[in-house]
Amino acid sequence: MQATLLFAPGLALALLAAHFYRAGSWPLVLACLVLVALLAWPRAWVARLVRLSLLAGAAQWAWTTFGFVQQRLALGQPWMRLALILGSVALLTAASALVFRHPRLRQRFGLR
Repeated sequence: MQATLLFAPGLALALLAAHFYRAGSWPLVLACLVLVALLAWPRAWVARLVRLSLLAGAAQWAWTTFGFVQQRLALGQPWMRLALILGSVALLTAASALVFRHPRLRQRFGLR
């Protein structure tokens, strides 16, 4: 059950790592992959760090969405589908931080 709950944050961090890989930002790729691995270590600071990273990742997705939409608008290209897809990824990344509110994960990570 806990592995199922941790799938959403793991997937969100993996997508964020792929985003940073495409941008050529290797330190951030490594940081995302380390965070995925840290999910196996049941410590409260790990849960807090992952939650904070997911919220920062959602902000990064929102910023990326804004930049890409601006490019599309400047070029006169369609932008709505791009905004919906990347906006959904941003929302799901932010929402995946909420799984740490589940009682089983609160107990596993020792959160109050």
